Amino acid sequence: MKTIKAEKKIEFEEKKSKFIGYIKPISTKEEAENYIKEIKNKHKDATHNCSAYKVIENGQEYFKVDDDGEPKGTSGKPMGEILTYMDINNVVVVATRYFGGIKLGAGGLVRAYAKTAKLSVQSSEIMEYIKKETYLLEFSYDKVSEIDKLLNTSDDIIEKGFNDKVVYKVNLSDELFGKISKIREVSIIKL
Repeated sequence: MKTIKAEKKIEFEEKKSKFIGYIKPISTKEEAENYIKEIKNKHKDATHNCSAYKVIENGQEYFKVDDDGEPKGTSGKPMGEILTYMDINNVVVVATRYFGGIKLGAGGLVRAYAKTAKLSVQSSEIMEYIKKETYLLEFSYDKVSEIDKLLNTSDDIIEKGFNDKVVYKVNLSDELFGKISKIREVSIIKL
């Protein structure tokens, strides 16, 4: 199963309308819905914030498209078709449109939204999906460099806290979990 490596943003103009594409790798339907809300809040003044997501969660596939006021089937559906055509899962894409005064017509809308999804996918590297779980790690300060060396990508670290002990909120693959669980005096709690 393929997904994308990282969250990305693209922009282009089509007949004076500004299109902004946002794409993010996700693991749950809830994560997809929250990301769509986040982008809609960021662009409250946009004419449309259309979206599509495809996620496999606990063996169940969730696929949803939203035209957000554009004519039915002209925005969310073509974006969803791009995700299917490119054979990627566990991804959400949002296309924000600021109307430029020139109507694109149904065919123009389909092409513009499909282009937004395709450019968004292409802007992020396609990779094999690796299932990750969220954990809290608690350890002493002398373990920071050892833990940081294992968590070599910033994608794995969600939050860091430094009090009496160090606390990291992280996303870990089974492989990484195995390596960290072998380190002495590291408390691991699955969230």
